[in-house]
Amino acid sequence: MIRFPSDIKVVKFGGSSLADAEHFRKVKSIIDADKTRVYVIPSAPGKRYDGDDKVTDLLYECFRLAENSESIDSVFDRICERYDDIIRGLGIDLDLSSEYQHIKWAMLHHAGRDYAASRGEYLNGRILAEYLGFDFIDPACMVKFFDNGTFDSELTNKRIGEVLANHKNGVIPGFYGSMPNGTIKTFSRGGSDITGSIVARAVLAEIYENWTDVDGFLSADPRIVDNPKKIKYVTYRELRELSYMGASVLHEDAIFPVRFAGIPVNIRNTNAPEEPGTMIVSQTDYTDPDTVITGIAGHRGFSIITIEKAMMNSETGFGRKVLEVIEQEGISFEHLPSGIDTMCVILKTDAIDSIKKERIKNSICMAVNPDSISIEDGLALIAVVGRNMVKAKGTAFKVFKAVAEAEINIKMIDQGSSELNIIIGVDEKDFVSAMRSIYAEFFK
Repeated sequence: MIRFPSDIKVVKFGGSSLADAEHFRKVKSIIDADKTRVYVIPSAPGKRYDGDDKVTDLLYECFRLAENSESIDSVFDRICERYDDIIRGLGIDLDLSSEYQHIKWAMLHHAGRDYAASRGEYLNGRILAEYLGFDFIDPACMVKFFDNGTFDSELTNKRIGEVLANHKNGVIPGFYGSMPNGTIKTFSRGGSDITGSIVARAVLAEIYENWTDVDGFLSADPRIVDNPKKIKYVTYRELRELSYMGASVLHEDAIFPVRFAGIPVNIRNTNAPEEPGTMIVSQTDYTDPDTVITGIAGHRGFSIITIEKAMMNSETGFGRKVLEVIEQEGISFEHLPSGIDTMCVILKTDAIDSIKKERIKNSICMAVNPDSISIEDGLALIAVVGRNMVKAKGTAFKVFKAVAEAEINIKMIDQGSSELNIIIGVDEKDFVSAMRSIYAEFFK
């Protein structure tokens, strides 16, 4: 078994942290401040200002133009100028012209959408490695996918260990790896978080630092709640619940590799490195003295199927038959609140068009012969999440009190058996008011 030093850190920098030369200098100061930060995962350059383009979006546009046999020259030249501007700003001796030529040739010869998108991280990695004086390590030789396009976690873990054992430090571009035939394969958008996580797992890092443009994980969406409180500690389970409901700081698939290895994640702000950020951990004894909950998150865009039938509870297989109908449509359900003679299935609205709705209703009628069935759109879900809720009395009461005082009707209630969360459903028009009311009740 390959052994790495026990105190090393894997650090990932997002696109906003590497958008221009000024941000590159901030990144170098952060790396230089802690010699245990030895493996660095960069994203592609993000926006420098409002109205600017992310390099990855420009690369996708190049791919689209090439596939339509249109000229990519003007867009590709903008990409090259972004990187050359960073190089000039840093004053380093690096010429990427041959790389540009090869990438452009490959895109014009249909190298593929994933290849095109991945070059943003690749080129940023080349620059950052040169600037830091670190080894450049192409993840295509380590991050592996199966023939069907799914991630091969165990082979990847083995290959990363073997390759990095030969590099004291290194820059490893995020977002992509390779298929068995050598072609480039990317993760979903935000996949650099995943790369950082799997590298941290492979080297058994002491900590995985994820540097972005916020001070940490917030207790509510700042676009809805003014100046929400920063979360100091959040468990993997809480993060999973909050991320599912729309809280977006860390790509949720990035949780699993480090969770598997028990490695904590530290969300930090590149523009405020003195801030401790948020620690994401397996478990913690930390208790916020001001509140029993960790955070609130929510999403619009849900539909609810309501099925009513007398004596439903005595009909063996009723729920299975209903869910088989949903499965046959290739749809995943979100929640299943139910009563003695009622069953509700919550789905994402964009998963069911008008044709599917009628087909689902007809199929459920044939399967279980309900007394009534309806499908209603326009539902928003709000999750109140906290590991300390199980120890506190009156949490649910506070949720319902806050919503009632805002004169909002609750259309659905669902509480997990672990008592980690309480989820309510409200009309989409009431979503913002409900979020603000609940936040004010718990974070006074």
